[in-house]
Amino acid sequence: MSTKQDRILIFGAGVIGSMYAIKLIEAGCEVTLFARSYRYKSLRENGLQYMDNGTVRSLKVNVIDTLEDDDVYDYIFVTVRYDRSDSALLALKDNQSKNIVTMTSNSRGFSSWLNIVGDRLLPAFPGFGGQIKDGVLHARFLPKIIAATAFGEINGVMTERIENLAKIFKTAKLPYVIKKDMEAYLITHSVSDIAMLSFLQTENKIIDKKTVEARNTARKITVSLKAHLKAIQKAGVVIDPPMLKIVLHLPNFILDFFFMTWLRTKMVRDMMLPDYANNANNEIVQLSNDLVKFLSQNDIKIKT
Repeated sequence: MSTKQDRILIFGAGVIGSMYAIKLIEAGCEVTLFARSYRYKSLRENGLQYMDNGTVRSLKVNVIDTLEDDDVYDYIFVTVRYDRSDSALLALKDNQSKNIVTMTSNSRGFSSWLNIVGDRLLPAFPGFGGQIKDGVLHARFLPKIIAATAFGEINGVMTERIENLAKIFKTAKLPYVIKKDMEAYLITHSVSDIAMLSFLQTENKIIDKKTVEARNTARKITVSLKAHLKAIQKAGVVIDPPMLKIVLHLPNFILDFFFMTWLRTKMVRDMMLPDYANNANNEIVQLSNDLVKFLSQNDIKIKT
């Protein structure tokens, strides 16, 4: 299948959706962005604005704020936060497109998503991040060994739609990896996020710089991450990526040093900005609550 024939809807015009839109448009795909309120207006009036080597550029993009059931796409990428995933899928329930790619975390498994969209579901996870400031996308790309878009069938089988999606990503020069166990991958990623991002807020307030840089904050992340990884492993979840298994065997002081260094990076400073911190907190709370429910099915509690 030629990428020029691929019709793609990106449901969610935030950081992740905008980044995929840029890459896929450049690859020749027919891309439409679904956006709401101020983001829809901004995209209509200014195009998709993004920072490129210090220069703000604008890319013309087709944007809609209403989706008809018979408006069919080869793939719909759902690029919303986890706490908004159910409502997004419900909005797509009656649309006739056959492939719905969920680009978000998941700490509970796929049963609720399958109940909404059935076997159209294709779980995935984005391979980059960033933020939108004053309507301009500031992308943050990481080396493929650290972050690549992951996707795969729930049953791990290689299908035609997986092969076609891989071709699209290859043409768009987007690093990707095909996973045989997306549930394990997403749950592992969720516990990493829960451990590493829960520190953003304390007592309903965004954490301050002094507290961030305290060794005690790094130790909390270390203890939390180990406890969460042990819990999901006990529940029969295969830790993926496998390199995270090393965390369980490293002395705490080594992990403390790693997290103390990470907590001083620009990435973390950006995460402390109100919009990001508040939105991230909503997602982390939902991920954490659903993980507890998932573990409770196996009578497992997280011991910190």
